[in-house]
Amino acid sequence: MDFAAAVFSDLNRIREQAPLVVNITNNVVTNVTANALLALGASPAMTHHPADAAELAALARSVVCNMGTPGDENVAAMVAAATAAGEAGVPVAFDPVAVGATSRRREVAKTIIESVRLAAIRGNASEILYLAGSNVASKGADSQHSSREAIKAATSLAQGLGCVVCVSGEVDVITDGRDAVELAGGHVMMTRVTGLGCTATAFVGAFLAVNPNRLSATVHAMAVMAAAGTLAAAGVAGPGSLAVRFLDVVYNLTEADIAAGVRVLA
Repeated sequence: MDFAAAVFSDLNRIREQAPLVVNITNNVVTNVTANALLALGASPAMTHHPADAAELAALARSVVCNMGTPGDENVAAMVAAATAAGEAGVPVAFDPVAVGATSRRREVAKTIIESVRLAAIRGNASEILYLAGSNVASKGADSQHSSREAIKAATSLAQGLGCVVCVSGEVDVITDGRDAVELAGGHVMMTRVTGLGCTATAFVGAFLAVNPNRLSATVHAMAVMAAAGTLAAAGVAGPGSLAVRFLDVVYNLTEADIAAGVRVLA
């Protein structure tokens, strides 16, 4: 099976099974990621209450934890959901939004990483470099580094935590600490739409729900993001049009679209 066919096979599983993906995500992107997961074919559940999150996680096929707005209840809900997921054998994807920007974010990321067994982490280069121990600057959720600058950091982090690490950027780098895959696709205009980075992590959660191979699940999720971004950006006037078209492209995505919209570099 070639790459596009393998990605499309997982996408079809999501469309056929509509796996429940529980999201404890930030207040800015809840609607964006819920709509994107629906377009993908998954069944999103969004919650910020710890008890509710724990109960939902035990019923879910995957859990996504996003620390973009790290209020006390959100953090407690992430820990509760991820703990319940671990007990139920449900994979957890983590998005360490702007982890190096403030002491609060550093504290939250440390809590998640030390208390939860993660299946995958997706972040930009600056976030992954920080998590791996580099003293890097951050300006909010934007990266100050290229994804390839974080390859060694991602490999070390994946080995240390026993999870897959995805560094997203112009080239996406995905590694489990042994093997690594690089993908090219998408469009720079995607960085002008709030929530598409968070959507990538939500898609990782959806693919983890149908594919037990965490590396290939994460690669396939990022391939769909890249292909959809490439196609959605073609001919649009700006970020607003892209945001709407992205959902339509994801909903209608075909194997041929995937083959045309993303390239495997390594």
